[in-house]
Amino acid sequence: MSSDGRPAIRGRRLGTALRKHRESLRFDLKDAAEAVGCSTSKISRLESGLSPARVGDVRILLDLYQIHDAEQRVRLESLARQSNKRGWWANYQTTLKDGFTDFVTLEADASFIRTWQTMFIPGILQIPEYTRALFEGNPMAMPEEMIKEALKIRQERRRTVEEAGTRIAAVIWEPALTSPMPGSDHRKQIEYIVKIARRKSTTVQILPQSQWAAARVVGPFVAFSFDEVWAPEAIALDALGGMLIVDDDEELARYGHAFDALRSAALSPDESLAFLRQTADGISQEEAASE
Repeated sequence: MSSDGRPAIRGRRLGTALRKHRESLRFDLKDAAEAVGCSTSKISRLESGLSPARVGDVRILLDLYQIHDAEQRVRLESLARQSNKRGWWANYQTTLKDGFTDFVTLEADASFIRTWQTMFIPGILQIPEYTRALFEGNPMAMPEEMIKEALKIRQERRRTVEEAGTRIAAVIWEPALTSPMPGSDHRKQIEYIVKIARRKSTTVQILPQSQWAAARVVGPFVAFSFDEVWAPEAIALDALGGMLIVDDDEELARYGHAFDALRSAALSPDESLAFLRQTADGISQEEAASE
């Protein structure tokens, strides 16, 4: 995020789209600069997402690049407007770790989110008790006030996605669901996933523990698509130093294929719902036996 709270990732997405359109017609930076009436360095900064985009400049470039599709023009012009606005997450900059502001921006803008998780419940499906347990169990101890703020951020993220009607497809490896969840209500967490999985906008699939070969192909990731584009346009990877965002075309294609393979190896959505209900029932029986 820029120092004034503008979400830098939106500027990079816009700049990448403009650069691809320019290169497809074999125009150079000088051609674009002459059309806009600016320096080539300004066009370079615009394409890199380092400079804010003026809607008027974007319109001139779209005309130059012969982009006549109305929906595409509206989408890119809207991206230019949004790239200059502060997001709600700007109020939490001291809590969000490096790269996570980009992640939250992508999540808020996405029309389709794919997530693959091996050890934890996907963040978008976590109940507060589970999230708190993760924070409290982290070796990098967080002060209580920071944990409370992190929980507020998670709730705001969930509200934003739900209000937008964002489509979600989650593939979760079985151990993430069946392993003990210290400090959290295990059954409540599973029942919440069942509730969300019943929504038309959400698909949850469980990869059985026996499908080890499929599970090891790729580590956990979240993929984002925007507007009516089906293929992933950005990938988020959680690293120790912060969130890493990948937008290279070849890498995006690899992750897209990997997710399709995971979905094929996983239980169907109906089978996964049955598995989740059975898991919740088993936890209830264990709790009753221990009383």
